[in-house]
Amino acid sequence: MNIVRPESMERIVTKELAEAFIAEQVEEIRQQVKDKKVLLALSGGVDSSVVAALLIKAVGKQLVCVHVNHGLMRKGESEQVIEVFRNQLDANLVYVDATDRFLDLLKDVAEPEKKRKIIGGEFIKVFDEEASKLEGISFLAQGTIYPDILESDGVKAHHNVGGLPEDMQFELVEPLKLLYKDEVRVVGKALGLPASMVDRQPFPGPGLGVRCLGAITRDRLNALREADAILREEFDICGLSATVWQYFIAVPDFKSVGVRNDKRYEGWPAIIRAVNTTDAMTATIEEIPYDVLHKITNRITSEVEGINRVLLDLTPKPVGTIEWE
Repeated sequence: MNIVRPESMERIVTKELAEAFIAEQVEEIRQQVKDKKVLLALSGGVDSSVVAALLIKAVGKQLVCVHVNHGLMRKGESEQVIEVFRNQLDANLVYVDATDRFLDLLKDVAEPEKKRKIIGGEFIKVFDEEASKLEGISFLAQGTIYPDILESDGVKAHHNVGGLPEDMQFELVEPLKLLYKDEVRVVGKALGLPASMVDRQPFPGPGLGVRCLGAITRDRLNALREADAILREEFDICGLSATVWQYFIAVPDFKSVGVRNDKRYEGWPAIIRAVNTTDAMTATIEEIPYDVLHKITNRITSEVEGINRVLLDLTPKPVGTIEWE
């Protein structure tokens, strides 16, 4: 069945319109779910976070959120999920730290597509294991948004949870399915979620797994995570985070010679990627002021163990994709 957004539906651009949408959805969710339990894979991304906050408002502890930390999250992301949902919103949150499980499976795997399949497949297994421990789950909530439906021609197959096993027969709860991403952000803010979560830039499902290029090692992954945190912090300070669609660090699997403390020092390069796009089909390069680049370079090379060079990727899409892998 094709789901079509009514032409009469007003774009949600203000807090008032968002609050009206929230009130309407809370009522619809309560009528659909009644006294049953709902399961949600909570990644910490914009869509799943807004769905979680909306469902908590509607049915409270009837929602069970499962957050799987695959060890490939950006710095502080899993901690933020726990702080916001468990500590602030009092959510029924199951937190699974599966870092070792994922990184052990990824050891010595260099081929990008194989890495993606391992991460996606293992996520399904972990989520399935957690779901099987729970009793009385009747519904599966998903952060489906309208572009997902348009891209899949009206058929949306377990988008947010990465393709759940077919034998998990739940009725879907998809309260955001008629909204565009900018509207989801307005609704999230009206629900009281922090701007750092609601304005979070797009992040691939395999996380840092496709930015730690080649075979992932724990030391290089840690260097990537720390360097990426510095980039994000400096973009916040100079205001670029408000205007750049996506920005991140990639760290390749090779070293070069350098100098630290008057001694020869071999380290990895950190590659800065910052792009703007409207549809992710094409992307342009963001101009980063040289004083900002110098500050980022100085911080990364002095603060991050294992990195001794900072490079800037100046390739638009096409010819280069946004992600390196």
